[in-house]
Amino acid sequence: MQAIDPIIADAERAFGACATLAELEQAKSRFLGKAGALTELLKGLGRLSAEERPKAGAAINEAKGRVEALLQARREAILAAELDQRLASESVDVTLPGRRQSDGGLHPISLAQERIERLFASMGFSVADGPEIENDFYNFTALRMFPDHPSRSMQDTFYVADSDKVLRTHTSPVQIRHMQSHTPPIRIICPGRVYRVDHDATHSPMFHQIEGLWVDEGISLADLKGTIAQFCSAFFERDDVEIRFRPSYFPFVEPGVEIDMVWERKDGEVKYLEVGGAGVVHPDVLRNGHIDPERYSGFAFGMGLDRLAMLKYGVNDLRLFFENDLKFLRQFR
Repeated sequence: MQAIDPIIADAERAFGACATLAELEQAKSRFLGKAGALTELLKGLGRLSAEERPKAGAAINEAKGRVEALLQARREAILAAELDQRLASESVDVTLPGRRQSDGGLHPISLAQERIERLFASMGFSVADGPEIENDFYNFTALRMFPDHPSRSMQDTFYVADSDKVLRTHTSPVQIRHMQSHTPPIRIICPGRVYRVDHDATHSPMFHQIEGLWVDEGISLADLKGTIAQFCSAFFERDDVEIRFRPSYFPFVEPGVEIDMVWERKDGEVKYLEVGGAGVVHPDVLRNGHIDPERYSGFAFGMGLDRLAMLKYGVNDLRLFFENDLKFLRQFR
């Protein structure tokens, strides 16, 4: 067994000369592989006498352990050298400016809605909410839009298959639900998403409405006009806002009006812009809300939140709000 020490010394020289893990694996096979030097010594144990075999086997196993330790030490040295080389080549220049994470911001529709809610809160209104999937009664019948009534044809509607459920076409159902669960005085606004089959530069199949309701003793059109005029002046930040009511028909109010606002005066011509519909709440609607129309009256109004945002921010195409173009949306941060 005098050959063991030279094998260990040879292995140490061979491993030390390896610069990569691949070279180390090749050197390993010379000593520990199937035909390696130590493996051949183990195979030769059978030729020794019974007395010599245990001592020789122990010496070979000890040598094998020393060779494996040399192998592991060299492997760790190579890995450390490769890591040092990679760190040197991939080092970060900390003096370079970092990549700044851009700040997020609210969507322009959300900005407009928050501003509207704050303005109406300053006038004593609270915010009411309700389901976006409604049944026929709250979305139509309670508002005097009966199954055979022509007013239903004015709202192309998304129905839920095999049910009386519908994606609400306005936020008026919130008013009915609120009246049924509260007693006057009631002063609420109802912002939220609504759905109709419509799509062009000024319409979207999903859009946002802001509706309002004030029910109390002695409420009239004068209260409606004062409220709308005060809101428009504050929202558009103009002191010269003039409001005009035009008679119009809505089945849930009597009388009903279209709300126009003076938007532009040019060359002596006054340009009016329609901003919503409104009127005095119909007695039947009050009854459907469990309110006595002999004692109480009220007004209701509805405006397109998206349209108000378009006018406020000077946007000429409603679809820009929903295309998620960051270059467009970043203007409102």
